[in-house]
Amino acid sequence: MADKIIYLAEARNGAPAIPAQLESPSGNVADSLGRPLHDLRISITDRCNFRCVYCMPKDVFDKNHVYLPHTDLLSFEEITRVARLFVAHGVEKIRLTGGEPLLRKNIEKLIAMLAALRTPSGQPLDLTLTTNGSLLARKAQALKDAGLNRVTVSLDSLDDATFKRMNDVDFAVADVLHGIDAAHAAGLGPIKINMVVKAGMNEQEIVPMARHFKDTPYILRFIEYMDVGASNGWNLQEVIPSAEVVRRIAAHMPLLPIDPNYTGETAARWRYADGGGEIGLISSVTQAFCADCSRARLSTEGKLYTCLFASSGHDLRSLLRGGRSDAEISSAVAQLWRGRGDRYSQLRTSQTDLTGGALEHGKKKVEMSYIGG
Repeated sequence: MADKIIYLAEARNGAPAIPAQLESPSGNVADSLGRPLHDLRISITDRCNFRCVYCMPKDVFDKNHVYLPHTDLLSFEEITRVARLFVAHGVEKIRLTGGEPLLRKNIEKLIAMLAALRTPSGQPLDLTLTTNGSLLARKAQALKDAGLNRVTVSLDSLDDATFKRMNDVDFAVADVLHGIDAAHAAGLGPIKINMVVKAGMNEQEIVPMARHFKDTPYILRFIEYMDVGASNGWNLQEVIPSAEVVRRIAAHMPLLPIDPNYTGETAARWRYADGGGEIGLISSVTQAFCADCSRARLSTEGKLYTCLFASSGHDLRSLLRGGRSDAEISSAVAQLWRGRGDRYSQLRTSQTDLTGGALEHGKKKVEMSYIGG
């Protein structure tokens, strides 16, 4: 069934142009809307051992699906080189994603290489990773020892039947919870738990999840089901608005809004009125946060994307393997970012009747399993 979706073909784009006048990075580059380059998300594998219905549904990513050959993937040295150039432009936070990043062999080596990088002011990076938690228990301590700061774990239900229906590989909730506790014991924190809420599938788990993680060291975040890619059959009717999530939780456990930790934070924060911790709401569909988006994304084989909902990327790998200098690649990246005007979610929200209207999809977007969340 690999021909059902050609998620790499949509990603093919030429290498970014090298400016005639090279420049030295200033540590602060802004796009056409004044948004700085602050975060870099790096997908290190297109493989995953889950088949989540909203990301890599089994009817598309079946046993015949063709993954990238290893030679197409950026090497750890290439990833570190690109990361170093981005850090010189102002990136302070790097998140490793996938696919499932813990499937990448010797990931601890890459983490150690990235952990050695320093910002222009000499500060270490905020180095984090998003995982489905399946391999976390056995790898948590090694990840921490290598220099990883913290992890975000995807967990869509505490009910085993619901969770297995969503991951579609019969993986048990208890094993993910064990991985979360192992990560906490290793010092990878604060740990965030991401729950994608899909109407008709796991919305009944909103309050049980909130209750379970209340009064713990963990921060639970609810994510609106997003129209990333084309393989998940996204339908607006399956989106539970974040406002409704807050309403349901507050009916049992009163909530109070709190300020973001920093400009550009994706999650709106709420705390329990009784001091039992906080939750986050990521509302890309109903409350777009494009205005503060400071994230660039690097795909598994070296395509640079300036938006999660992009239909094409810019081929940095050809520059890396084509003998281009750091100054040339750095200048090309700066030029790309300055020309960035992406605000897909904001435009989608303005064009969509959130009470039931449909959205014009236009070009096919890159898949989440290819670019990471």
